[in-house]
Amino acid sequence: MSNPLRVGLAGLGTVGASVIKLLERQSTALASRTGRAIAIAAVSARERGRERGVDIAGFQWFDDPVAMAQSADIDLFVELMGGDEGPARASVEAALGAGKSVVTANKALLAKHGMSLATLAEKQKVALAFEASVAGGIPIVKTLREGLAGNEIRRVYGILNGTCNYILSRMELEKLSFEQCLREAQRLGYAEADPTFDIGGFDSAHKLAILTSLAFGAAVDAEAIHVEGIQSISLADLEAADELGYRIKLLGVAERSEHGIEQRVHPTMVAKSSAIAQVMGVTNAVTIDADAVKELTLVGPGAGGEATASAVVADIADIARGIRSAPFGLPVALLGHVARLPMQRHEGGYYIRLCVHDRPGAAAAIATRMAERQISLESIMQKGRGGRGVSTGAPVPVILITYATSETTIREALEAVVKDGYIAERPQVIRIERD
Repeated sequence: MSNPLRVGLAGLGTVGASVIKLLERQSTALASRTGRAIAIAAVSARERGRERGVDIAGFQWFDDPVAMAQSADIDLFVELMGGDEGPARASVEAALGAGKSVVTANKALLAKHGMSLATLAEKQKVALAFEASVAGGIPIVKTLREGLAGNEIRRVYGILNGTCNYILSRMELEKLSFEQCLREAQRLGYAEADPTFDIGGFDSAHKLAILTSLAFGAAVDAEAIHVEGIQSISLADLEAADELGYRIKLLGVAERSEHGIEQRVHPTMVAKSSAIAQVMGVTNAVTIDADAVKELTLVGPGAGGEATASAVVADIADIARGIRSAPFGLPVALLGHVARLPMQRHEGGYYIRLCVHDRPGAAAAIATRMAERQISLESIMQKGRGGRGVSTGAPVPVILITYATSETTIREALEAVVKDGYIAERPQVIRIERD
């Protein structure tokens, strides 16, 4: 058997501690599967004496992760600190520069510096592995990069943030407000004290940038993604979606279109009959549309110590076997550039909720504005009118579902509706993702 693979682990939070436990628990099996023992040789974290539920006394300690990354006492550097700059970036660059392979779970680092890091890994002929960076325990990176290498990908989309899926699931099932569900997510540790990164869609965008690169042979560029969060979703929207046969999910979507590769993160209506609509709570799911396998959906835990550690250890095992793939599926020089496509070019169905003043001519005026722009309506639903059908003049919700049309057309029609003065508040618009 070959010499042991000596691992330097930077970051001893929930995931780091779980990696240590998993490597210890599966040490014999991993040695048999890879042909060599895998051993933690050194660790680094901000606080040495903190209780973590694992014994680190037998590992060499480094206060500075960069020094550990360059140490001759390790063969592989595992970065679990997080952040797109600072110690995470410095130590990963140091490890690659020293000719050591790197395993990371850091989607923010990859979304911002993935191309430069992959270039450095190629130059040094070492591995840069990041299965844990997207969708936790779901093996989506290897699926796209290796498992579907013989397929042409048409679309990849999914629930990439468990916090948002938890909030939307609880709002729907328990009829709670967004604010109530967010507070509960924070109490349970699913959301940070400042939840903007999650609920604003930015976490999903970082992950989608990585998936887009793997699926379409494109350079990672999170700035090319249109991003919307879930802050505007109300219980009224969820109830209307349910009545119409849909669920609302925050999706990250990348797909080929006649204009190029469209990348977007936003709340989306999905048919309740679809596989992705069944995914509730903090679970993640990714669906791939490809020419050979048609549709493939992977579902699993998107976060948590054990699930994320599983993905980290899978990458460690590959490196122990001597496997080294191009990080993003192709050499960096062959990765194409994906320009940001304005959402105005998006085409699809739309859910529109209008708060309409209940007075004569309002509905006809709205229908006229839609017809003027050749927007075909699949359904119209009006609720809340006064008893016996009597107009009260008070605003009532009117729900429109359109057939496929363009974002530009929808926005122009709604701008005209607003100017007509028949609606009491800003229209709510949610895109519909068809199967």
